[in-house]
Amino acid sequence: MTGSDFSGSVPLGRRLVVETLREEASVWLFVAKTLLAIFVTGWIAMRLALPSPSTAMITTIIVANRQSGMVLAKSFYRALGTVAGAGAAIGIVAAFPQQRDLFLVALSLWLGVCAGGATLYRNFKAYAFVLAGYTAAVIVVPVIENPPGVFDSAVARLSEVLLGILVSGAISDVVFPSRVRDVLRRSARGQFSDFLGFVRGSMEGAIPRDAMENAHLRFVRAAVTLEDLRSSVIFEDAETRARSNHLRLFNQRFMAASTSFQSLHHLINRLKRARRDRAADALVHLYAPLGEALEVPLEAGEGARVLLPRLLVARERMREDAVEVRAGFADEQDLRDFETGASLLLRFAGELYDYVDAASTLQAPRIVGGPVERVRFDRGNDYLGAGIATARTTLTMLVLGAFWIESAWPLGSSAMLIATIFAGLFAVTPNPTRVTRDVTYGYLIGMVLGFLCHFFVLTQLDGYGLMVAGVLPFLVVGVMLQASQRWGGIGLGWALGLLYILAFKNHQVYDPAHFINDAIAQIVGLMSAVVSFIVIPSAIGSPWLRRRQLAALRGQVALAAEAPLPGLRHRFESVNHDLFSQVVAQTEPGSADSRALIAWALAVHETGRALIELRHDMARGELPPTLRPYLEGVLATLARFYVKPDPASYLLARDAVATAIAGVCEHEGHRHLLEHLRLVRMALLDGESVLAAYMPDTPPAKEIAHAS
Repeated sequence: MTGSDFSGSVPLGRRLVVETLREEASVWLFVAKTLLAIFVTGWIAMRLALPSPSTAMITTIIVANRQSGMVLAKSFYRALGTVAGAGAAIGIVAAFPQQRDLFLVALSLWLGVCAGGATLYRNFKAYAFVLAGYTAAVIVVPVIENPPGVFDSAVARLSEVLLGILVSGAISDVVFPSRVRDVLRRSARGQFSDFLGFVRGSMEGAIPRDAMENAHLRFVRAAVTLEDLRSSVIFEDAETRARSNHLRLFNQRFMAASTSFQSLHHLINRLKRARRDRAADALVHLYAPLGEALEVPLEAGEGARVLLPRLLVARERMREDAVEVRAGFADEQDLRDFETGASLLLRFAGELYDYVDAASTLQAPRIVGGPVERVRFDRGNDYLGAGIATARTTLTMLVLGAFWIESAWPLGSSAMLIATIFAGLFAVTPNPTRVTRDVTYGYLIGMVLGFLCHFFVLTQLDGYGLMVAGVLPFLVVGVMLQASQRWGGIGLGWALGLLYILAFKNHQVYDPAHFINDAIAQIVGLMSAVVSFIVIPSAIGSPWLRRRQLAALRGQVALAAEAPLPGLRHRFESVNHDLFSQVVAQTEPGSADSRALIAWALAVHETGRALIELRHDMARGELPPTLRPYLEGVLATLARFYVKPDPASYLLARDAVATAIAGVCEHEGHRHLLEHLRLVRMALLDGESVLAAYMPDTPPAKEIAHAS
């Protein structure tokens, strides 16, 4: 019985109650494990007489996550960043031990570079950069007046941070662990069943454009989510780590198959709109064996193994049917349309088989066979956006450092440290405006509660156990809010503000004047980070960056036309999916911007993939000297059009494709190139695509139209 069958047999009300209780249990388990990690870390730090146990305790807050694998991944990269930051701190102090001005300039530049580097990643790798900057500041700022003490400071901070990481990872992995591998498996099964179900349900051929756009959005999110999960699960599960490259291959084959699938149905839709029903119906008929082969329960694993021989039989039937149908065409135009679609359909059938084969291999009890094809999931990064984050953080630190020097403020170091932490954390958030506001509110609440806890509760208690009992009521709400998607920013700020202002040590000092001055310094540091994002807004989510990312997405056609062929198909698919997911995450669903983005993404996927296949076919055999210039002209004009679209470059690209088609038709041994050229030609002439805005009012000349 499949999961859907089971869920359908349970009353809706009961399912809602079960899901609500499961969610509440997950939240409270997260709260309990996080609090346990905080206080166990604090106890060990005090037993070891570390200088700042609160630093170790704060570490557990920053790495906290509901999933064990996420904690381990976050901790791993935090450890890397901590070690790198310690090395940078020692280097800065060694270079400028007596020059405070140059010392602060070097530190500000390091913090800026780390903040910029953090923006280039969408997973826990960003924390390595954030912590590299934060750790350097934590180490060097307290010893600015005593440079020889930097080594002791580095050892202490490393010990405190690594202790927090070790305790968090151990508790998360031992106490009722919630495995990311289970989420990964569900995601892989969901991707598999959703895609194959969509393929099976499209046997009638034509799919409305809005349905295809929504499907494309789902497929992109599924591919990017699976890669993000894979990069985290490898830290918690040895078996998943061994299958990591198989997972990458599974995901890459999914992206390839989904692109060909979309191109196929765009082609069928175009034929129907052009009233070329004979060719469209023939393609739908040819598609039928593939749909019939998928008429089994769509669960990765046993279902995948069952599908493989069925898909082989379906492909053979499709080849045989294609020969028979081709012989029945009397009209040359219908024949050309059918040949283009049949070639694309057979390519899709092969890619679908490869995808199902990858799913079957993943679900086998153990991996057998030789080395698997090594693939990568490349990311689409905007380095100018990272440069903005670098400049913002550097300027913020320089301004604070200059104020600290000129004012001789005793607690300027505290302001610098807080600004460092939040400048890095805010730089990697997808919605920095809302997050900065929420974290600021939470931090202020945490400090107010910290004052009450410090002077009205802890002064009445003695011993670590009573201290835990006194702090727990003030901390538990913040940790609970941290588990919420909506209130997570407030919860994070609450917990950090409370623990930071309490500044636990083996010998607590109760000095109201120092406490208030420290709180003021922390507020100044926090507000400096907030103001820096107002003065120099984050590029993430801005219309400016969306336009740049959309331009980068269009530029993928130039990549497909010009980049070296080895590994190009995988690189093209993964960068496309990553860029699209970045832009769509910052675009209002259903808006004009969102619709334009999806339309461009579909056009880029279809054209770019056709050009890659064309170049592969060009590379497989010798081309006549008279034919190569035509094909190279197609690649060059299409690349220019997508990089900078306008009506003039559209006409050049359209006519270059038509001329190349006419040239290929004159060479009998190279007619296999026609399918790719005709597919590109149809995409260029699609009046419902995003390219329609660049089409002239008059249709192409009759002789060119017939060349397609």
